[in-house]
Amino acid sequence: MSSTIKKVTALSVAEYFIDKANKDKKPITNKKLQKLVYYTQAWSLVLKNKKLFNEKIEAWVHGPAIKSLYIKYRKFGFNPIQKRVDNTLLKSLSSENKKLLDSVWSVYGGFDADYLEMLTHSEIPWNEAREGLQNSENSENEISLKTMKSFYSQKLKAAKN
Repeated sequence: MSSTIKKVTALSVAEYFIDKANKDKKPITNKKLQKLVYYTQAWSLVLKNKKLFNEKIEAWVHGPAIKSLYIKYRKFGFNPIQKRVDNTLLKSLSSENKKLLDSVWSVYGGFDADYLEMLTHSEIPWNEAREGLQNSENSENEISLKTMKSFYSQKLKAAKN
């Protein structure tokens, strides 16, 4: 058995969601994908007490975004991402990671990009990172992992009560 730990990247998480969307016949846009990857990081911090991937999440006008993912999928604009999935990237995801991604998909995957944008805009992590900025002002401000963990931990606690 190999002792090599495969590194999870935001791209491998994104490819998993694109694969899920293709299989479930639910179109997924770059904007929606960004939010799903964001929520995966948030819930990994809460449920596993560690970040899933290392890329920073920025507080963009349309919500949380990972620049490298945006660049990779921007050619699709606001249209659904239509591509074959890179199965080698999916191999970096353990069954435990896939379980987390499946949970995020089951909670957030049925919503469209605009709803997910509105949801993230109503939550503290994105708002805190955008403090002092105009609604339409571009930003590369990083969303705090500490704030994400705290905010979503409180949401989980409230849901359990």
